[in-house]
Amino acid sequence: MPGGAGGRVILASGSPRRRELLTSLGVPFEVVVSGADEDSPETDPQRLAGELALLKGREVAAQHPDAVVIAADTVVAVGGRLLAKPADAAENAAFLRALSGRTHDVFTGVAVLHGPQEWLEVPRTAVTFRDLSDAECLYYAASGEGLDKAGGYGIQHLGAALVEWVEGEYSNVVGFPLSVVIRLLRQAGVPVWGEVQGAVGVGRA
Repeated sequence: MPGGAGGRVILASGSPRRRELLTSLGVPFEVVVSGADEDSPETDPQRLAGELALLKGREVAAQHPDAVVIAADTVVAVGGRLLAKPADAAENAAFLRALSGRTHDVFTGVAVLHGPQEWLEVPRTAVTFRDLSDAECLYYAASGEGLDKAGGYGIQHLGAALVEWVEGEYSNVVGFPLSVVIRLLRQAGVPVWGEVQGAVGVGRA
């Protein structure tokens, strides 16, 4: 059982992408969506991503002190400007115009909490968009795919056609950097990818 937590792991996120990726690691978990207030005066994107991940995690951990809680928050920034989730298709198209032909930064804060212990990492991935025509920006915005995503695009689906180059961990852009997730869960005592306590690997005990 993970980390003396009675086998309970809670994902403090309603994101279907994060649920899918955590499931792929073989970690049984529950979903409890955080209701934490995400308004913050912080303007540094890396610090903001870490701050919001901790806020979400702490809000859920306070309700479930016996569990290992994992929370994440993704922040996109270009030229010193933070791009949150667009309010509508028009703003989504404006985001894409701002990203067209440029390199932007994606930061995902990952926080794992268990009792009084907290672990936090905020990796960065640089993403370069190809030059986009206005018609392409409008077409993608009209698809609705980017409306629930920081920066206004999802790299794992149609948004992949916007991207020319990725420097860093791809899953960080999806919003759940797996190398960090694995490392922090293991630090919290959570078995990952078929591990059992005292052994690692399928078919070993």
